[in-house]
Amino acid sequence: MRIILLGPPGAGKGTQSARIVERFGIPQLSTGDMLRAAVAAGTPVGLEAKSIMESGGLVTDSVVVGIVADRIEEADARSGFILDGFPRTVDQAIALDRMLSDKGLSLTTVIEFVVDESALVGRIAKRAEETAARGEPVRKDDTPEVFKTRLDAYKMQTAPLSAYYGSLGTLETVDGMKPVDQVTEDLLKILEAHAETAAS
Repeated sequence: MRIILLGPPGAGKGTQSARIVERFGIPQLSTGDMLRAAVAAGTPVGLEAKSIMESGGLVTDSVVVGIVADRIEEADARSGFILDGFPRTVDQAIALDRMLSDKGLSLTTVIEFVVDESALVGRIAKRAEETAARGEPVRKDDTPEVFKTRLDAYKMQTAPLSAYYGSLGTLETVDGMKPVDQVTEDLLKILEAHAETAAS
């Protein structure tokens, strides 16, 4: 099962990913983690990424797709994976589709968390307050100002992925404003249906 979770920051993708990992035993692949691991392992694509980062550049789409390509060859990802934080743009999505196709693979589904953005800002502010009340450091991402900037970046770069995957017929949606357990239930219903189809 090869899954992409879409949705703005604060939509609950991290929480739900952990539950999908638990249920299906497939890894959640974060591009940041994969990048660091590839650099540390000194793989050809990792070395390329390292030289780009050391010169202060942004890692190119082809390098990121190369890192994903290497990672999904590992044993734990053979039966599937969840992609977290990638693709971020339609160009990346096209490159990802091409890479999977070259391996004889395709995405099982892309699930978008549909959320009310104004409620999200409130949700993040509440999370920051609760963290501060516990005496823990508040993530800098969780200040309303930073969060709104991230939300704007998401709307500009990543939101167009909905239309892209919608046009391919791979997009499904869940209501991300429901209680966490209800969102999990809705997600698992979609994924179980795909698992059954794959098995039959």
